[in-house]
Amino acid sequence: EKVSSRRWYDRIDEHVILGALPFPSVADKLIQEEGVKAIVSMNEDYELYFATNGQKWSEQGVKFLQLATTDIFEAPCQEKLMQGVKFINQFLPSNNKIFKQVEYDDDNKNTVGTVYVHCKAGRTRSATLVGCYLILKNKWDPERAVEHMRSCRPHILLHTKQWSALET
Repeated sequence: EKVSSRRWYDRIDEHVILGALPFPSVADKLIQEEGVKAIVSMNEDYELYFATNGQKWSEQGVKFLQLATTDIFEAPCQEKLMQGVKFINQFLPSNNKIFKQVEYDDDNKNTVGTVYVHCKAGRTRSATLVGCYLILKNKWDPERAVEHMRSCRPHILLHTKQWSALET
């Protein structure tokens, strides 16, 4: 039996965790131990078949946003990246908001907590979104954002398309 030395997920900052598909066995730990209040999935529908999907998260009181993006060969479009960052922003404390004037879903406006951002392996699609979040939140350039993510999650893998998305 092969045992992987890679962690399933890694905390990137006090508000965001970057990780792989959250199977049901991981869901309770994310909610109870990590304080996860929301999920952003960069997966396509078929990839969520055996994972915790939006309906299952909702049943556990966790908000869910799916920004379906094809793996490896495609980077999330700018519209999806901005939608993802705005979604994460809803769960940040008021003194840490990226966007001060945001239209909130009434259910989320008083919810502060951790957001779990994932794709299949937590290396490429989700790292692109988390990179954009770090760039906007910390006013970093793409290189600094990726350097920080790699210090937390060394196996992230960004290709030319993902770098281009971060630089736009």
